[in-house]
Amino acid sequence: MKSLALGLIGLMLAGPVQAGGPVDPDWPCIQRRQPALSLAQVWSGPLPGAQGDAPAEAGAGGPGPALLALSQQLALRRTSLEQAEELVGGFAASAGPEELTALFVATFENIQSQRNRVMAGITRYAHKQEALDAQIVELRHGFASASAAADPDFDQLDRMEADLDWMTRIFQDRQQSLTYVCETPVILEQRAFAIGRIIAARL
Repeated sequence: MKSLALGLIGLMLAGPVQAGGPVDPDWPCIQRRQPALSLAQVWSGPLPGAQGDAPAEAGAGGPGPALLALSQQLALRRTSLEQAEELVGGFAASAGPEELTALFVATFENIQSQRNRVMAGITRYAHKQEALDAQIVELRHGFASASAAADPDFDQLDRMEADLDWMTRIFQDRQQSLTYVCETPVILEQRAFAIGRIIAARL
């Protein structure tokens, strides 16, 4: 057991859990961090109010329920772009440019809200990973110290080894999930742009 413990120390201290900590602990993704989207980035049509008139369906109280319901449906990723084309086509049959612009603005705001929630979730995720990484490093050092003792407690070393293995697996599983989560803001940006093109084509 002693030789096994000493061998484990070499493996565990050979490298950190991750190749290198992120420069920004709030943003662990490879993708560039962009806190918020702007309407002009994803919309080629007229900006709201550019013609001096409020959208017809918006009125003084804002967009009507039908427009808002459609914007929510368009913002959902489960609504395919083909379905979005049909939905926008049906709406455009009786809508003017102002209403179409209002539709995209409402859709954009829905997508932006989704994206904001994802970005906040990534930050929380990153903080949890950072805390878990610190726990693993601390446990590694404790394992090394316990193994270097003149009379090592091998039962304790077995428990520490099991804890290290379990915590490391959790960390690695979360890192793999993070790869997918990090793609979500980009997917939402692409969706906003695609919906913008679909609606702008009807102007």
